[in-house]
Amino acid sequence: MAKSSLKTPREIEAMRRAGSLVAETFQMLEPYVVPGVSVQELDHIAETFIRSRGATPAYIGYGPRNNPFPATICASVNEVICHGIPGPRRLREGDIIGVDIGVKLNGVYGDACYTYTVGNVAPGVRKLVETARDCLDAGLAAVKPGARMGDIGEAIQKLAEGRGFGVVREYTGHGIGRNLHEEPTVYHHGKAGTGLPLQAGMVFTIEPMINLGRRETKLLPDGWTVVTADGKPSAQFEHTLVVTPSGYDILTLPLKTVGA
Repeated sequence: MAKSSLKTPREIEAMRRAGSLVAETFQMLEPYVVPGVSVQELDHIAETFIRSRGATPAYIGYGPRNNPFPATICASVNEVICHGIPGPRRLREGDIIGVDIGVKLNGVYGDACYTYTVGNVAPGVRKLVETARDCLDAGLAAVKPGARMGDIGEAIQKLAEGRGFGVVREYTGHGIGRNLHEEPTVYHHGKAGTGLPLQAGMVFTIEPMINLGRRETKLLPDGWTVVTADGKPSAQFEHTLVVTPSGYDILTLPLKTVGA
């Protein structure tokens, strides 16, 4: 990861605009996430929209030179935890799909993830999706100056494991700014009172990945796609935030809702 620094007010406002575009892309995509649509179609729709707004998809070409990520969105269907490569697979009633979107706009990045349900899903899967969203909220609620990274991790871990779900440990949140991935690393498990102290002006993501079954993961041969070791579904939600003097401010919301 690139070395992080505290962000200036100007950088934060630029990141808010990049983050707003990410949020608007999720809103734009929602009507298309229906049974029968291919994941490739969703990727094309997202790319067209992002570029029409003067931004660049952050993930295309990201990663090692010999195996860069080939698409605009990471599309993680059912048992895929993260980094799913969009392909011809068509969504079916009862699926869930985690869509991770990153953009670069005016030199800074925005990054977030949202898990969509496709039609009617099984009650246990719906509870998984709700829990993943609740875990993000629990992590956010732990953010304030003087708190520590371990406070975020413990809040997420206690909530998820208390409901019988597994918390992925190998993949984390991260600092973000003029680089897509910066310090610090944000773990979604841990012990309160430990880890890096939070300071106003720090910008990072919280993005818990919650499994219906065990927490163990498996990397597929494509070098990107991560799936649950037991084949059960996984869900994820993510926001980019800035630590403020009184708590936190989410940067990946539509601008029209900021301050509402």
